[in-house]
Amino acid sequence: MNCPRTGKPMEEIEIGGVKVDVSTGCGGIFFDNFEFKKFDEPFEAPGEELIAASQKYSDESVDTSPRIHCPHHPDCVMMRHSFSVKQAVEIDECPQCGGIWLDPGELGKVRALFPSEEAKSRAADEMFEKMFQSPEMQAMKSKSDADLAKAKRFARMFRFICPSNYIPGKQDWGAF
Repeated sequence: MNCPRTGKPMEEIEIGGVKVDVSTGCGGIFFDNFEFKKFDEPFEAPGEELIAASQKYSDESVDTSPRIHCPHHPDCVMMRHSFSVKQAVEIDECPQCGGIWLDPGELGKVRALFPSEEAKSRAADEMFEKMFQSPEMQAMKSKSDADLAKAKRFARMFRFICPSNYIPGKQDWGAF
């Protein structure tokens, strides 16, 4: 398998019982589906070993701006998205296999963002609560509630104009 950034071969190393691929050209790391969760929090010791292993190949001069293709699926462009609500680190994820690519130095940044998964969830909850309490969102909710009330009135009127003769469990035929 070759590095999606440099095209150089990737070295498969086993850390903490998990095999990950490290680029020999830039020090980037490719995690197969669900492997990343074993390294993303600061208390997980294998993460420090992996950072040390990838730093021996680290090349910060590699251009990380272009989109890349998945090392497992060369025809598939990886999706780029923020790792957390802080939007401090962008990671690349394969839509086909769920593999994650971290550019040089990103694993250390990810591990420094939150002390635990609970802290990450709390930060997301706070951000969403703040976002949905904005005046714009409250206005949209009021409009949505008004539209729902209109739709319910229309449905009641329609039931009054066109009543159904169907009584559940009493007829063999259906109604509209």
